[in-house]
Amino acid sequence: STTLTASGGDSYLWSTGETTQSINVSPTTTSTYTVIATQNDCDTSDDIQVIVNPLPTANAGTDITINQGDSTTLTASGGGTYLWNTGETTAGITVSPNSTTTYSVIVTQNSCDATDEVIVTVNSTSVVANAGTDQTICEGESAILTASGGTDYLWNNGETTASITVNPTTTTTFSVTVSDGASSDTDNVT
Repeated sequence: STTLTASGGDSYLWSTGETTQSINVSPTTTSTYTVIATQNDCDTSDDIQVIVNPLPTANAGTDITINQGDSTTLTASGGGTYLWNTGETTAGITVSPNSTTTYSVIVTQNSCDATDEVIVTVNSTSVVANAGTDQTICEGESAILTASGGTDYLWNNGETTASITVNPTTTTTFSVTVSDGASSDTDNVT
């Protein structure tokens, strides 16, 4: 909102119908206001335009997940100037938080501000793959290999379950990549 104050008369009549010397207006679009000032039974009028600048569309980017010790670049858009809660004033900033952190940015355009936030989630525990202990079998027998340490598994033979049954004809080393969606690790079993 803004206050409009007229002068030059003893009484006033605004185009809004108000009759005080000062009025508060909150237009949603650029608007022109007219005031009629009266003094000694003589009238004069004047106009004032209130220009409404649109709010910028602040965008701090999409939420992201990183592993502990990693860094990432956050890029804001939607304005002419930027102020991050870290104190940085560029559109893009590099951060390496030790724990999950919310970053906010104030975007300014035409003297109008808007704010947005982005969350950087930090995976504090890295995946440690465990393919199990080495096994000895007789020719023609099979072995059950069971991996652990994550939520997703990919064996070098293409299988994607934690436990697999193998029937090698010679001594063979199998590897498994264990992941949790954000980080991964590999281990071998013979």
